[in-house]
This record gives sequence, structure tokens and C-alpha cells, in this order.
Amino acid sequence: MPAGRALRTATAVLPVLVALGCATLTPTEETESSAGPPGAPDTARAEEMLADLRTAPEGSMDGYDRDEFPHWGKAEGENCNVRERVLIRDGENVRTGSDCYPTSGTWDSPYDDGSWSDPSDLDIDHMVPLAAAWRSGASDWTQRKRERFANDLSGPQLLAVTDNVNQSKGDDTPDEWLPPDESFHCEYVRSWIGTKHNWELTVTGAERTTLRGVLDGC
Repeated sequence: MPAGRALRTATAVLPVLVALGCATLTPTEETESSAGPPGAPDTARAEEMLADLRTAPEGSMDGYDRDEFPHWGKAEGENCNVRERVLIRDGENVRTGSDCYPTSGTWDSPYDDGSWSDPSDLDIDHMVPLAAAWRSGASDWTQRKRERFANDLSGPQLLAVTDNVNQSKGDDTPDEWLPPDESFHCEYVRSWIGTKHNWELTVTGAERTTLRGVLDGC
């Protein structure tokens, strides 16, 4: 789901985010890119993961609210929020101010091959959108678990991408939306499958068919 151009919520979240890699940066510190989100399985492993996923009809949106997935908050005692950590991780030659927000750098969006030098042109995409997660099992989770999911820096769930492309995705599943840049489709579905598998979310029949079809071409 879209993070928005100016979304930098400062609400505190649980100390679990400390374990997600939120390190304090000094003013104007320059960082190197780590080449995108970690944990995307290779094709063979993605096929195994897809086979493990339970197929179920899409669930209801009853009770859904983005506030059920607290996100982008700062880790206790840390200087960076999760959104800032993703911008730093996914950019090149990123420099930050005293508040950890990037002041310069470049970002290449894998969804559309766009290149940006202003972080406000980027959204942090939840690979599996929060609403899609809600419909595939997260409605039964505790809020603490939903918070961990929404701030998951250890898997392929968060990615800096062109804002209006992310907004076109909305809360669609892969049978409804794939990135405009077809060269990223394999990595996209592997990341989607990896995230759903990591969090034991379900897939619909149509979703499974699309994921299987893309993997067959990888």
C-alpha cells in the first residue's frame, strides 16, 4: 500500500524493531546500497514454498484499518524509522540528516526502471499489501504480529519504488497487478511467495495460477 510522499509517522513502536536493523546514523553519514530487500527465494525454493501455501477464498475486509498494522515508527532508543531504513538500504550513496531522513542519494525503482534523486518521489511498498494480508489470514493475528509484518526488514516485504506506480498497485494481488517492468516479474513473484510463506498467509486459486505461470517462465 502507498506510503505517501510525506509519511514519516513518529509514533513509537515495540522494541522488536531494534532486531530489525534500525541503527542510529550520524548527520550526513553516507551509506552504501545492499541491493534491495533480503530473503527473496530462488525459483526452485519459491516453487517449493508455493506448493506449501494453503489455497483459500479471499477473506473479508470487515474490521480492516491500516492502523491495525502500526508501521514506520522509530525503534525505541534509535534514530531511524523503518521507512528511512528502507530508503537507506535501497539507495545508492545515500546521505542523511540528523533526523536520519535522506538528504541526497539515488534510487532505482525495480517496478518501472525509474531513477530518482528525491526520496519524496518514492513509496515504501509492502510487497504483500496490508489489506491483502488481512484478507489472507492477518485478520486473525494479534496487533503485535501485524506490526512485525508491516515493519519486516528481514524478508522481501519492503521495497522502495516509484510512488505513483506503487499507488497503481493498491492492494492488488499478482493475478490483478504485476510491475510494469516485465524483467522484474520473476523476482516480484518470488518475493511475494517468500513473504506469504514466511508469514503463513493463504493464496486464492487465481493468485496461485498466476504465481505458478510466472515461475514457469523464470
